[in-house]
Parts: sequence; C-alpha cells; structure tokens
Amino acid sequence: MAADTKARVKERTEELKNTYHVTPGLAVVIVGDDPASRVYVNNKKKACEAVGFVSEEYALPAETTQEELLALVETLNNKPDINGILVQLPLPKHLDDKAVIAAINPQKDVDAFHAVNVGKIMLGEYDFLPCTPAGVMEMLHSYQIPVEGKECVVIGRSNIVGKPMGMLLLHENGTVTICHSRTKNLAEVCRRADILVAAVGIPKFVKADMVKEGAVVIDVGMDRDENGKLCGDVDFENVKEKCSFITPVPGGVGPMTIATLMKNTLKACKLQNNIAD
Repeated sequence: MAADTKARVKERTEELKNTYHVTPGLAVVIVGDDPASRVYVNNKKKACEAVGFVSEEYALPAETTQEELLALVETLNNKPDINGILVQLPLPKHLDDKAVIAAINPQKDVDAFHAVNVGKIMLGEYDFLPCTPAGVMEMLHSYQIPVEGKECVVIGRSNIVGKPMGMLLLHENGTVTICHSRTKNLAEVCRRADILVAAVGIPKFVKADMVKEGAVVIDVGMDRDENGKLCGDVDFENVKEKCSFITPVPGGVGPMTIATLMKNTLKACKLQNNIAD
C-alpha cells in the first residue's frame, strides 16, 4: 500500500515538473543524535528521492538554542522552494517543541501539528492530516474495513497519534473511546473494540485477553523488547490468533506514515503554487 501511494505521488510529481516546472521540496530538521530519530529521518530522505522531491536535511547539534532553532524555521518558512517543514520530535529537553511547531507556517506544516491545522481537523475541513492516523485510515479503506457504527478504541491520547486518530474515526461515524493511563478497567474497554488502535509506547502492552475475537488491531507502537528487538505495543504472536486483521511491527503502520508524509508535501506544493488537484 505504501509503495502504491508513493508511486501515485511520483507520477503527480512528474506532471508538476513537466507542466508547471515546480518540484516539491521537504526540509527535515533534526536536533541532537537520537538513534530512532536518525532512522526516521533517513527513511524520509529515501522516500523523497524515490518520489522525485527535493529534500534538505538540517542536522543541528544537541546544544542548539531555542533562538537558533526558531531562526532556522523562519528561514525555511521564507524559502519558496521548500513546501514542507518537518521538525523531528522528540527535541532535546531544553527546547520547547510547542513553540517550534507554532512557528512553522501552517501551509508548510506537513505533520499537521500546528494549532491551525489541528483546528481544521476538528472541524473536518483540513488541508493535511497527521501522517500516522491518516496512514491508518488509508489501511482501513484499502482493506474495505468499515468504520461506521463500529466500536473504536484508541489506547493513547498524544497530540501526534491518539487524539487525531480518535477524531478521524469519529469523522467516519465510528463510536470512539480514547483510553489512557487513568482509564479504569482498561482491558474490559479494549475487549469491546471492533477496531483497536494501540499507541501507548509500551512494548507488547496489548495482550490476547484484551482483544475481542475477530477485532481489527492496529499497532502504532515502535518499541524494543527485552532482547532489544523491534516490536510494537501489541503482543503480536498471541493476539494474531484472535483478530481478523492485525498490523505487524516493523513493516505495518510505519511505511504508511512516510507515504502519507509524501502525499502531504505534494499537496502543500500544490496549495502554495495555486495548482488545482
């Protein structure tokens, strides 16, 4: 699915280049040397090359100040050949990620984290969707899994995944429950779910006894198990016996997240150049 999405983006990018002499450009800013962030940034760079985008990477030292980072964001806001700006999170502790996100021009906010874009998602009148929840919805559509009328449970309430995920399921007429660390009887709530989305950041947190027979299980986690091996928030081996669909980690939601980022950057380029879809 991710490959199909990127193929469509590549095709449209070729049209933009040939018809309008415009090439989408994405700037990725990474501060410090978090190994997981480095992997994500490299994957984004490869995806840009694959679809024909211009990609610029700004790798800043961990001791970069708030002023220096905000000055770079402002420079990128004013660069006409950069259509998307992505500041890789998490930032080092001394930096204020909220202020950095607020400084990005909403039209270049291809992560859809800016308050303007979050508000538009709430109203259902958005330009961009956050890449991971949008990737999850694309998966449900591709496998023709209806959301309407279904009990949908999201574990995790982050601004990046949990909250927007709940909102997108709600827009498609799902009955949505968002769970978190203070939820009472969590396992019981999860067992009601026809569609269960795990975005909690704890390795193998969702056990088989938390999953209803035949449920659709989406694992957004990217964790390491006790042996240092990549795994998700779902105990895949035991849960897969009970559900109708389940996403693996790695190779499930991750590739769709990056494919959606490419879609968002293409859309940003068209918006900024007044090119119709």
